[in-house]
Amino acid sequence: MREKDVEQALVQAVKKVGGMCPKFVSPGTNGMPDRIALLPGGRMGFIEVKAPKKKPRPLQVRQHQRLKALGFPVFVLDDPEKIEEILAEIRRAE
Repeated sequence: MREKDVEQALVQAVKKVGGMCPKFVSPGTNGMPDRIALLPGGRMGFIEVKAPKKKPRPLQVRQHQRLKALGFPVFVLDDPEKIEEILAEIRRAE
């Protein structure tokens, strides 16, 4: 399975629950997560999508830590089976 396949599964799952999952592009700021999951009720989370068993690069890890320090939920998704768990965590986020 490729990263693109995992990403497409995420986008479809978010749409299925009534949300949006736009690609996140931040010119001049490398290492930012690939997608933002925007769920009903004003819930959101950043999601870094990886091919199965792949890990974020060091720059990506630093950016994820910065976002988390600001209070944003950040997830790394490398397995479509984890999508529902991630969406449930985003829904529970305060």
